[in-house]
Amino acid sequence: MSRIYLDWNATTPLRPEARAAMIAAMEVVGNPSSVHAEGRAAKALMERSRGKIASALGAEGADIVFTSGATEAAALACAGRGLSCAQVEHEAVSAWCEAGLVVDSDGRVTVLEPGRTALQLANSETGVVQDLPQGLAVSDLTQGFGKLPLAFNWLGCDMGLVSAHKLGGPKGIGALVLRRGVDVASQLKGGGQEMGRRAGTENLIGITGFAAAAEAAAWDLADGVWDRVAEIRNILDSALSAMGFEIISVGNRAKRLPNTLNLIAPGWKGETQVMTMDLAGFAISAGSACSSGKVRASRVLKAMGYDEAAAGQAIRISLGPNVTEDNVLRFAEAWARDYKRIRSRNA
Repeated sequence: MSRIYLDWNATTPLRPEARAAMIAAMEVVGNPSSVHAEGRAAKALMERSRGKIASALGAEGADIVFTSGATEAAALACAGRGLSCAQVEHEAVSAWCEAGLVVDSDGRVTVLEPGRTALQLANSETGVVQDLPQGLAVSDLTQGFGKLPLAFNWLGCDMGLVSAHKLGGPKGIGALVLRRGVDVASQLKGGGQEMGRRAGTENLIGITGFAAAAEAAAWDLADGVWDRVAEIRNILDSALSAMGFEIISVGNRAKRLPNTLNLIAPGWKGETQVMTMDLAGFAISAGSACSSGKVRASRVLKAMGYDEAAAGQAIRISLGPNVTEDNVLRFAEAWARDYKRIRSRNA
C-alpha cells in the first residue's frame, strides 16, 4: 500500500513549477550583487521573483526581504521591539515576545495594543484563523499564505512573515514583508544585501522556486482548490465523529484553515498515535514539526484551556490538494481500528 501524506502544515511537496524554476536558475552563473552582465542577469531574475511573490501576497509596494525562512524573518521583525503575543504563537515568534495575551477556548486571541503585538493569521496546530486588527505590528502569515484569500496591503499590519515550503516551494527560503516606511535593523552584518536589512548572498535558486510556488498557489486559490480540500477535511471529521468515540475536535467552533483537523483522543497519547499511523502508512503530526521530536503536551492546547493529559492526546491531520476522499476514509478506518484496540486494552 502506498503511503498517504497528511502533514501538509509541516511541509508541502515541492510543486513542479517550483522545481522547473529552480532547475533553470541553476544555469544562472552571476552573483546578484555583481555589476557585470552575469550579475545583472542574476539580479533581474531575483527582482522578477520578488515581484511575483509580492503580487501573489497582495503586497505590491511593500518591501520583500528574503531570509532563510519564516523563523529568521521572525527574529528580524521581533528582536528588540518589546512585543506581546499569546502562547498559541509559533515558537519562532514567542521566543522574541512577552507571551501574556489571553486566548479563549476556541483559540482566538484578544489584542489590546495592536501596535505592540505579534499575532499569527492562522495556527499551524489547530488551524484557527484570527481576526487581525488594523495597526498590528507583526503577523505570521506562514500557514495562511496560499490557503486563504490574503492581501498584505489590506491587513494593515507593519510586518508579515512567510515561508516557501508551506505552499509548495523549497525549504530554506522565506521572507519578511515590510509595509512601506517600516524598517528593521539587520541581524547579519556583511555585504549589505536586501536593502541593508539582511546581509549575505541571496539564495537565487530558492528565491525563484519560492516565486514559482507562490504564483501557482495563487492560481490554485482562485480556482477553488482549497474549497475542495475543506470538503475532504469535513468528510474526515464527520467520518471520525460518526464512529462513536468521545473525541474532541479542537477549534471547530472558530474559523479554521480549510485543510486542518486537530483531534484529542482520550486515553491515547499523541506521539503514540503518530507512530501507530506511521506504521500503518499515514503521515500525521502531534503538533508543530519543530517540536515533534519532543515528548510534551501541546502548549497551544494548554493555552486554550485543555489540561496536560488532553493536550498530550492530540494529533494534527493537515491535508493538501492531492488528498482524496478515499485517502481520508482509509485513514479513518485505520485510526479507528487502532483506537478500539487501545480502548479495549485500557478498559
